[in-house]
Amino acid sequence: MNPGLGLTALVVVLTATVAVGVYGLRLSRTTSDFYVASREISPLWNASAIGGEYLSAASFLGVAGLVMAYGVDMLAYPVGYTAGYLVLLLLVAAPLRRSGAYTLPDFAEERLGSVAVRRVASVLVVVIAWLYLVPQLQGAGLTLQTVTGAPRWVGAAVVALAVVGVSAAGGMRSVTLVQGFQFWLKLTAIAVPAVFLVLAWRSAGAPSLAGPDVPRFSHSTTVRIGEQVRFDVRSPVTVVVRGRLDGTAFPAADRVGGRTDGQAVRLADGEHTAAAGASLTFPAGAAVPHRDGLAPASGARWASPLSGAGGRSHPLYAVYSILLATFLGTMGLPHVVVRFYTNPDGRAARRTTLLVLVLLSVFYLLPTLYGALGRVFAPQLLLTGRTDTAVLVLPQIVEAGETGRLLAALATAGAFAAFVSTASGLTVSVAGVLSQDLMRGSTRGFRWASLAAGVPPLVMATATAGLPVADAIGLAFAVAASSFCPLLVLGIWWRGLTDLGALLGLVAGGGLAALAVVVTSVRGPGRGWTAALLEEPAAWTVPVAFAVMVGVSLLTRRRISAAAVDRVMLRMHLPEEVSALPARPGPLVPK
Repeated sequence: MNPGLGLTALVVVLTATVAVGVYGLRLSRTTSDFYVASREISPLWNASAIGGEYLSAASFLGVAGLVMAYGVDMLAYPVGYTAGYLVLLLLVAAPLRRSGAYTLPDFAEERLGSVAVRRVASVLVVVIAWLYLVPQLQGAGLTLQTVTGAPRWVGAAVVALAVVGVSAAGGMRSVTLVQGFQFWLKLTAIAVPAVFLVLAWRSAGAPSLAGPDVPRFSHSTTVRIGEQVRFDVRSPVTVVVRGRLDGTAFPAADRVGGRTDGQAVRLADGEHTAAAGASLTFPAGAAVPHRDGLAPASGARWASPLSGAGGRSHPLYAVYSILLATFLGTMGLPHVVVRFYTNPDGRAARRTTLLVLVLLSVFYLLPTLYGALGRVFAPQLLLTGRTDTAVLVLPQIVEAGETGRLLAALATAGAFAAFVSTASGLTVSVAGVLSQDLMRGSTRGFRWASLAAGVPPLVMATATAGLPVADAIGLAFAVAASSFCPLLVLGIWWRGLTDLGALLGLVAGGGLAALAVVVTSVRGPGRGWTAALLEEPAAWTVPVAFAVMVGVSLLTRRRISAAAVDRVMLRMHLPEEVSALPARPGPLVPK
């Protein structure tokens, strides 16, 4: 892609973001504007804003990359991301809005009357948000590197600066305007090039994606190595090499008209290492090598559910654990839940959720399409391991000339919109918690908290290589599902939940899931049941959290204040027009 067009796309997105954010700043005058946009956001715009912040790097880049590499098993991610809002609609949306809280820690303290539970909830909000923010910033670095060749830390720093600036300037009202605009930008940016991809696939004779063999190069293909990569060759092949391969520098064999032809090298079965700057030209029909760590996925395994094409030794467990994490983790994401506090009432919160389901269902059809067609038009990404860039590179591969460059620039703009909008929501949610708990909820405190929320993830994003973006964000969902999901479900629907039960459940579920995330990140992928349980922990950490909360609450039921619980439960479950009426004498709920 032309670096100039890539930079132009970045500048356009950031300029539009700042402009919309400045407009939101003019509307933000009160503390309520900063925290919940004065609860005046309409369902359609709120749904657009939720889609804007929810469709993150994992949605825009990661889903396509995982589907391209591993196949239909990875559809668990978009299915779970979308269906999570159905669970949210049925169990949480309206009661949570009626609770009157500003943040998840506010809800925890109001429902349970415990400062200790609030503090643990605040820590978990920060942990989940940072786990979610790091892959956003890493995705921004990868995108900018792909389109301009700049170091990865540059993209991460640019997005972090823009996000902290918008969040600190206008708070929730400003961020809501920015995210609503960016959702429609993302949908356009991924939908328009998809039309050209489908037309190119049909003009190529609609080649099958589910053949019995591994992916093969359909024509002579030159693969340029941006960073050193170790890859596995399963079928011996003769390639033309320029640069350093397996520790040997291969100069030009000869020069024809000033052009460097490189040197023919026979690659035997096994592992090989190509240095940064090298290029390998594969003949038509050659099997595509896979980067070390990417399990080879034949067409048959790629298209077969539960085939273990993702390299997981227990694929059935992995798929169900992913689904559980995404189904239940959505309601525990702090930047998603805070959105329901901005609706005027519970009815508007339900309408918002229904609209979100529609918008997400339309969007998630598209990354899946990119992943499938990436195996046809860009199989070389399996060699470099940069399958997360499929959405960015495919438009220019299938469309030559200026049209391809413009489509690639549009996709790049959508990618940056994904990073900025999601990171903005996460920054606002963390800033809200930090300013409420540490800075007495002032507007100035919110602005300082925005800076504190954005700097640590930037340091982590630039200091670590990270997992594939969808996998990394999946782990954040697992922590959310293991902590805030049981707190919300039991806190809203079971009056028997006690402060001690909630506290120990949050520590047990959230702590075990977070520990699994740390071990997985440090150790990397593994084999066997131990690796499966650590890489996808939700299937066992969520039941642990529910069991601890229920068990401890039953043992400590004397800690419940019946009057206080009745007051909170009535406010959450009665419609606003009923709860606003003057109370009649006598108890409203039988003891």
